[in-house]
Amino acid sequence: MPKRAQSWEVTDDFWERVEPLIPVRSPADKIYVRKPGAGRPPKPARLVFEAIVYVLRTGCQWKALPKERFGSASAVHKRFLEWEAAGFFESLWKAGLAEYDQMEGIAWRWQSIDGAMMKAPLAQEAVGPNPTDRGKKRQQAPPAGGRSWRPVVDRRDRSQRS
Repeated sequence: MPKRAQSWEVTDDFWERVEPLIPVRSPADKIYVRKPGAGRPPKPARLVFEAIVYVLRTGCQWKALPKERFGSASAVHKRFLEWEAAGFFESLWKAGLAEYDQMEGIAWRWQSIDGAMMKAPLAQEAVGPNPTDRGKKRQQAPPAGGRSWRPVVDRRDRSQRS
């Protein structure tokens, strides 16, 4: 029985379309003098791309990448930043749009962008009351009986001295 692919694994067909878009690593401006073969070799581009897809699919933090599968999370993140600076993700997005346009066709004149900047309507229910508002009793809701609790204290007249 063939092994089922995970949701972050990149198929060979998809990788053939992505690989030409990956930027070539150019040597840095600095010249390093080191022994031949010293240092770790760079991670394969396909493994880095699968790690990026894993982060996007699971929503995990970079440091939560499975080390046994992808290796050092900081190395993957570094390559992610390099690819972002080189414009890889924008070119991947454009290539995907062009491919979809060829397959299905995009009605470009009907496309629109909409957005709203406001608080999430259910956010307060999810997070609870603001902890800085603890002392403001005026804003607290009355208890179930409708009458707020007050300690029973005998009041004295200020003119009387004890």
